[in-house]
Amino acid sequence: MIEKGPQPEGLFHAFKAQPLSHRRRSCEMLYDALGMKILTADEMRATDHRTVEQFGVASLTLMENAGSAVARFILREFAQSNRITVLCGRGNNGGDGFVAARHLREAGRKVSVLLLGDIETVSGDAREMLARLGQSPIQILEAGQLGSSEVRPLFENAQIFVDAVLGTGFKPPLRDLAAEVGKLLVEFQAPVVAVDLPSGWDADSREAENAAAFRADAVVTFTAPKLAHLFGDLTRGPIVVAAIGSPDAAVQSATGLSWAGSSKAITEKPRPVDSNKGKYGHVLVIGGAWGKAGAPAMASLAALRAGAGLVTAAVPESILPTVARCALELMTAPLEEAHLGFSRHGEISCRNLEAGVLRPILEGKTVIALGPGMGHEVEASKFVTGIFEETNLPMVIDADALNVLANGHLHLLDGRARTLVLTPHPGEMARLAGLTIPQVQARREEVAREFATRHSVTLVLKGWRTLIAHPDGSIAVNTTGNPGMAKGGSGDILTGIVAAMLAQHPESVADAVNAAVYLHGLAADFAVREQDEHTLLASDTISHLFNAFRFRFEDPDGYVWMQGQRTETVGM
Repeated sequence: MIEKGPQPEGLFHAFKAQPLSHRRRSCEMLYDALGMKILTADEMRATDHRTVEQFGVASLTLMENAGSAVARFILREFAQSNRITVLCGRGNNGGDGFVAARHLREAGRKVSVLLLGDIETVSGDAREMLARLGQSPIQILEAGQLGSSEVRPLFENAQIFVDAVLGTGFKPPLRDLAAEVGKLLVEFQAPVVAVDLPSGWDADSREAENAAAFRADAVVTFTAPKLAHLFGDLTRGPIVVAAIGSPDAAVQSATGLSWAGSSKAITEKPRPVDSNKGKYGHVLVIGGAWGKAGAPAMASLAALRAGAGLVTAAVPESILPTVARCALELMTAPLEEAHLGFSRHGEISCRNLEAGVLRPILEGKTVIALGPGMGHEVEASKFVTGIFEETNLPMVIDADALNVLANGHLHLLDGRARTLVLTPHPGEMARLAGLTIPQVQARREEVAREFATRHSVTLVLKGWRTLIAHPDGSIAVNTTGNPGMAKGGSGDILTGIVAAMLAQHPESVADAVNAAVYLHGLAADFAVREQDEHTLLASDTISHLFNAFRFRFEDPDGYVWMQGQRTETVGM
């Protein structure tokens, strides 16, 4: 047996021995502490410092808990991997790796450690963890010549690698041994689990790509996600956050950013036993034109699937039968169509604004989803601007309605009078803000925040890591979704989900919109597992909303899943 001495709280066996309710509470504490806040590298260091100096948690305890969290994750998610090579740097990230190696060996795995540097240069807490590791029957090699007869088998024989080389203190570029190791990980294709960040990523990076960084198949970070976890394409596998002992008050951030997935918690309370459809709102979808029946149909079906008590689609009369066929549960309201001379044009006429027509349609509604497939001809444009004057109902504004507003009608956007949610893609955002698409993409956070605060609206700027900017200037970042969603109809489905969530949670607008965006992407992630990103249809997302609603990002084993799904949830 390995002589360990006094052990801090949070170790592998101690954690697994806790009752399930206690383990769940660990995750809830993490969720409460983060909210989920996004930290810079400096803020993460300050959080660790406060944890040690103000709250009396030993730095060795934090490191022990971090390494233990990595080991537990590997033992569960890569259970068949027996031969493990742990790649360690000389700093704290390497210390986490030493701890992980020890716990993996205790669990019966064959573990080797490759240290990138001389043993004598390891210092601080990492040196203490290396000393504890030295009492274990683990092969420890210094990098030396990576192609040597001793070192190369660590790559050739590994069934999984642990990347504990460089952490949040790293600033590019990768140099010397680290860069060579990164190339070897490309050559040898066993899965890589990154500790905190894949080596080579700057924790403060907002860039989506980093060709020089180590590849990763999973990332385990600690206490709170950093900017790179939100914005970087670190891995196509899971990214999880593990609580390691920092109390709520120690986690402080000035980024103004949070993780959208936290808001899904509002969907996880069981509905009361005396529920009725009236408790969950009535969504009115207004849109459609000749040849564009699919957009309002998909928005309506998505609103039904996302939990709205009632949904009515108000569409031009000629496409009403097509829209109605999307679901037996859908109610419909025919709208008069615009005419050009003696021919029907097929778009919504502004004559629908007359009180005798519009008032019965608006009666009893909770939220309006405006714009899917509507077109932006003269009559439809007049209808869009006119409805702002006819009702103060909350609105989700998308597609053609956004383009109408961008064409000289931004003065209608006054979120102080009602809840307004806009869901533009970069092209629509460029028109709204009077910018080019490259200008929007270069300053996504600033553009979204500026527009949301100026007009007191909630703005969902779609794209890689969709941003949800709120009237108070805060921004939630979404981490679900995949390239298969880049097809027509995805925006219409998001509009329906957002409207449904607002209908059910009118008192929690920010959480409702954040959760809707998260659920939309998560449903698409479940859907693409059954097929391919090329073949995924927007409507496939609707059929997997039940998976998204069932999924719990708070892991009973002590992780928050920012990206990806746990093994046991795949295909559920």
